[in-house]
Amino acid sequence: MSAPEVLVHRDAGLLANAVAARLVTKLVDAQAAGSTAALVLTGGGIGTAVLAQLAATPARDAVEWRRLDVWWGDERFLPSGHPDRNETGAREALLRHVDLDPARVHPMPGPDGPDGDDPEAAAARYAAILGGAARPEDHGPVPAFDVLLLGIGPEGHVASLFPSLPAVYDERPVVAVRGSPKPPPTRLTLTLPAIRSAREVWILAAGTEKAGAVRLALSGVGPVQVPAAGARGRQRTLFLLDRGAAGRLPPQLARLASP
Repeated sequence: MSAPEVLVHRDAGLLANAVAARLVTKLVDAQAAGSTAALVLTGGGIGTAVLAQLAATPARDAVEWRRLDVWWGDERFLPSGHPDRNETGAREALLRHVDLDPARVHPMPGPDGPDGDDPEAAAARYAAILGGAARPEDHGPVPAFDVLLLGIGPEGHVASLFPSLPAVYDERPVVAVRGSPKPPPTRLTLTLPAIRSAREVWILAAGTEKAGAVRLALSGVGPVQVPAAGARGRQRTLFLLDRGAAGRLPPQLARLASP
């Protein structure tokens, strides 16, 4: 796994702008190097703000959207179109504004999907879809995603991997989560091994309420206690923060990316 790098922006708005610009560059480079690119989306306030900024920037047209595979890192186990689904937020913020190939957009199933109200079967289905998209050169049961976006919770969760819950121990690519400490209680999530398959993992955080979790995630604590501490990319791991989220880091660890 790669050692984390930390970049700090003045506020949440600048952070969202900067991540959107960075994402355009990364996707364009990935498509130039291969036939397609693969992006894993996250929900949450800053994750959705990044997508909205990406939709608003003219630079988005540099991305060949029909050659982009879109995946999700986790999802609330709710019906399609429910306002609390990460998919719904992503479609409103970005996906409906760009010319994607619908066959390359891979939302996680909900209870209205083919497996009904069975999150374990839905998780297995999503794992099978990921497995079908993986290539021999990916060396694993999921594709080697070009960029995997994650938010971080105040207690250090990423995706729907919460401290000490069974999912943080699981080796399968995708699992169901029951009894989530955040509503709704039932979710689907990529596991840490699947997250670590990504070439780059970008952890996004804004606000002082995230400062403690960011500090712990970079302190060497174990991923069972702080799942964000185990979220690392094969080639690069970026913590992209605003000043509030970086407020409890030692000065030598955080590099100011914008004045």
